Amino acid sequence: MTASERPDVGIIGGTGLYSLPVRASERHIDTPFGPPSGPLLIGEVSGRSVAFLARHGPDHSIPPHKINYLANIWALRAVGVRQIIAPCAVGSLRPDLEPGSMVVPDQLVDRTYGRRHTYMDTGAVHVSFADPYCPVGRETTLKTAQELGIPMVDGGTMVVIEGPRFSTRAESQWYARQGWSLINMTGFPEAVLARELALCYTSVALVTDLDAGAAPGEGVTQHDVFAIFSENLDRLRTLLLRLVDSLPTTPSCRCRSALDGMSLPFSLPD
Repeated sequence: MTASERPDVGIIGGTGLYSLPVRASERHIDTPFGPPSGPLLIGEVSGRSVAFLARHGPDHSIPPHKINYLANIWALRAVGVRQIIAPCAVGSLRPDLEPGSMVVPDQLVDRTYGRRHTYMDTGAVHVSFADPYCPVGRETTLKTAQELGIPMVDGGTMVVIEGPRFSTRAESQWYARQGWSLINMTGFPEAVLARELALCYTSVALVTDLDAGAAPGEGVTQHDVFAIFSENLDRLRTLLLRLVDSLPTTPSCRCRSALDGMSLPFSLPD
């Protein structure tokens, strides 16, 4: 792969988003942490090389708690990616964020357990994570959505649960009482692993349901999630394709300097 073909933007597609309408070639990557969820699809969008990875695998066979997050983020950096766009399906913890709403969260709460969530297995290496998402990526996403006439909510806290089950009504109501806006199963450890490899990471959340504590009735079902995501897929794809073109080649953020001055227990992939 030549320098001009190295993708600097990566898209991690989640539920219902397994490809983009661009010509792409497959690249199989091995990592020190095993294989990623599937091959990277490397193609061109508006003259810019982009790597796409299906988070749950090409056939959606990997549940949230079994995804090899370490391998996924490592593989993207290894092929040249320095900015990640991470669309995801989320539940809403607020009645005003109805299904079909799109949100660019600015905060994250980890409620997972048992997941390997760091590359820093030796030494005293502590990476700043006060603001988990790239500020330039967030700003560019909001501006791009405005240009396209796509309503987008600026900010919100996404709580990430272990899954694969959905929340009980009591859990959902407790999360909402904390002031959290969204609920998801994959946003952590993706975001922190990107920070540990000095990558920009921006989440684009599509609300597919009102979570159990925010909605009357029996609560969310998998069928509901897939149906709402499918209804909004074209809108999300349009945003992602324009966003790839809009992201700066050299962001003026601190993501890429997150590891400056640290002695890492590993060598960063080129």
